[in-house]
Amino acid sequence: MKMGEDPRAALARLIAENAEDFAGLSKLVGRNPTYIQQFIKRGSPKKLPETERGILARYFGVDESVLGGPDAGATRNGIRLIPKLAVGASAGAGAIASSETLAGKIGFDEKWLRKQGLDPAKLSLIQVEGDSMSPTLNHGDDIMVDNRAAAGPLRDGIHVIRLEDALMVKRLASRPKGRLSVLSDNPAYPGWPDVDGAAIAIIGRVVWAGRRL
Repeated sequence: MKMGEDPRAALARLIAENAEDFAGLSKLVGRNPTYIQQFIKRGSPKKLPETERGILARYFGVDESVLGGPDAGATRNGIRLIPKLAVGASAGAGAIASSETLAGKIGFDEKWLRKQGLDPAKLSLIQVEGDSMSPTLNHGDDIMVDNRAAAGPLRDGIHVIRLEDALMVKRLASRPKGRLSVLSDNPAYPGWPDVDGAAIAIIGRVVWAGRRL
């Protein structure tokens, strides 16, 4: 899911990633065999109708907003729906993030989010995999990630990072000359006390965690 992506480009990308074809998807939404191709290549119709958009969104497992629908994260009765992505951030050896489709949405009070200094539009939820961050974070915990941290100066704390194509959740701390320490809270797991910061892609800072009791 790419922020700001044109709905036609988004649909073309989803079709390519899932090895689908225009005619088959046109049949899925009950249209003539060239309907999807004309939408993507010629911009006709200019916008997918609600019924067709809903079918395609459910089929690909994405939010309708990706295909030109209304913003699913809009505030309703003071509740902001934060997207939960179908990826896991490993708190163990590392998990490969092969896709970032929508797994659902969880509502939070928008006033509370803003009181914490958070921008609701820059938040997402993912699940922790593994126990290297235990007892702070346990396997199966949902964590809220502030994606603004990817562009700003590093603040020491728990972050979701990408290292060698693996998505991980680790505790980061700045060191001199652009170096970082990448540590686990569970002492049974090794950490990397001195890593070149350029080797790590920061996805976001963990700002909240929820777990089932």
